[in-house]
Amino acid sequence: MKKLIYVLWGSLLCIACSSGGDGSNPQNEVPEPDPTPSDALTVDNARTYMVDPNATEETVALFYNLKKLSKTKTIVGHQDAFNYFYQDNRNTSDIKKTTGNEPGLLGSDFMFITDKNNPSNNWFVQQENKIIADTKDAYSKGMVNIFAWHLREPYNEESFYASDMTDQQKATAFRGLLPNGIFHDWYKAKLDKVAQVFNSLTAPDGTKIPVIFRPFHEFDGNWFWWGQNYCTAEEYKAVFQFTVTYLRDVKNIHNVLYSFAPDNTYSNSASYLSRYPGDDYVDVLGMDNYGDLGNGQGTAGADRANAKLKMISDLAVNKVKIAAFTETGYLVNNSNAPIDGWFSNYAYTTISKNNPEIAFIMFWYNYQNSYYVPTPANPNAADFLVFTNKAKCLLQNDLPDLYTLPQN
Repeated sequence: MKKLIYVLWGSLLCIACSSGGDGSNPQNEVPEPDPTPSDALTVDNARTYMVDPNATEETVALFYNLKKLSKTKTIVGHQDAFNYFYQDNRNTSDIKKTTGNEPGLLGSDFMFITDKNNPSNNWFVQQENKIIADTKDAYSKGMVNIFAWHLREPYNEESFYASDMTDQQKATAFRGLLPNGIFHDWYKAKLDKVAQVFNSLTAPDGTKIPVIFRPFHEFDGNWFWWGQNYCTAEEYKAVFQFTVTYLRDVKNIHNVLYSFAPDNTYSNSASYLSRYPGDDYVDVLGMDNYGDLGNGQGTAGADRANAKLKMISDLAVNKVKIAAFTETGYLVNNSNAPIDGWFSNYAYTTISKNNPEIAFIMFWYNYQNSYYVPTPANPNAADFLVFTNKAKCLLQNDLPDLYTLPQN
């Protein structure tokens, strides 16, 4: 239906561009070409390209502004930036320690929030409250918020890794989330908790804070219990679709953009879309990629990663969606020394070569004894600073107003 509307709209535009309405062009003017799908996005029609046509104004603005921003800029983000630090636990993000500015995007997770021990164990309640507070803080600074969900498996609720499950559990856990499945009611209860948190994300003036939700990521691998070996493509799509419709239509959540985010195994659009739940269920086309940027792969790996992002960007242009580099990084620890130029050369090549329209890049969180984003004393801090100062990269201090639609 959206494609039909677009074709009709493009045809009407061409008719309007002709003089006299008979197809003639007496002034020998070159007629305006049909708009590309990317150019088709306007303030007035943004909702027609979104999962939720009833999204809040601020959520529509975030979709519109991220899409437009991605033509020339990429926001730099960090998972758990306000909570997980390398060595120094001061109440300052590691990115700010190194650059003087906050990341432009904050990654959070529903893992502890939906844990079976919440609320019986107060530690989990504290994590929930901290995540909610961090999300509100990020929004107050004009940042983007994105939530992943490392949902623990439904049998014992101890792990999200398939390696910790029996073969029988792996074969039935994800399928059990489907309507009429053995874990469907369990899953709805988890989604009720997710909805409760989304509803609680309000600014002081009562505005619902928009967030990006990235459920069941990296499904093309088999390390998570929702991996491709444990369900068919149609089953994966059905669970994703149910997740969206339950939150949007049953729980009336209207401050969410939904992200599709496989790992890096896909190198062409047909395979990338093999488990795609459909344009009506996805706002953000993402990809996680650590493997192509690992140790020793250098320029060749960066070029592979770039080609995959370019493929996703092209899909997002055609579908009028947002493209994003939803997770990446190179972990530095006692066994892995920093790679010279990893940020300013390889990571930047990935998001800039061939001009992919990538709205954000998110680095994974730092640990006490290892890191993805360096702090000032680390040998690759200068390299990270060069990266964040490059023309395409945006930190919090350079973000435009992402939550207000421009005036027509």
